[in-house]
Amino acid sequence: MPAAPRPRRETVTGVPRAARKPGGRAPGHAPARSEISEQTPLGATYVRSLMRSQLRTALLGLGALALLVGTLPLLLQLPRVLTGTPLAPGPHLWVVLGVVVYPVMWLIARWYVRRAERNERDFRGLVEGR
Repeated sequence: MPAAPRPRRETVTGVPRAARKPGGRAPGHAPARSEISEQTPLGATYVRSLMRSQLRTALLGLGALALLVGTLPLLLQLPRVLTGTPLAPGPHLWVVLGVVVYPVMWLIARWYVRRAERNERDFRGLVEGR
């Protein structure tokens, strides 16, 4: 019985980096931007990835804010628990609310904006092939 001819082996390679345009993608490949605008499954995956990262960032920021605001009543009741006398309303409550809470809220908001911008910058780099 004659031996079947072996299939020819092929090596698949990409375009050498030297042949690419600076900052561009390999020729012959559709940019991810067209995948998104044509609403292909790959483009939908790209957009879902951005939305997931933005949602994760928003939930982390919201969780930090809820933790800050949610523990505030507990912190205000701490003197009553420790000493047995209720905390009398006065200027110290305004100090807690105005001096402690708002700067922390500002830091959370600043973190959120920076993280959201970084997510978008990473997505833009992915889409543009950088």
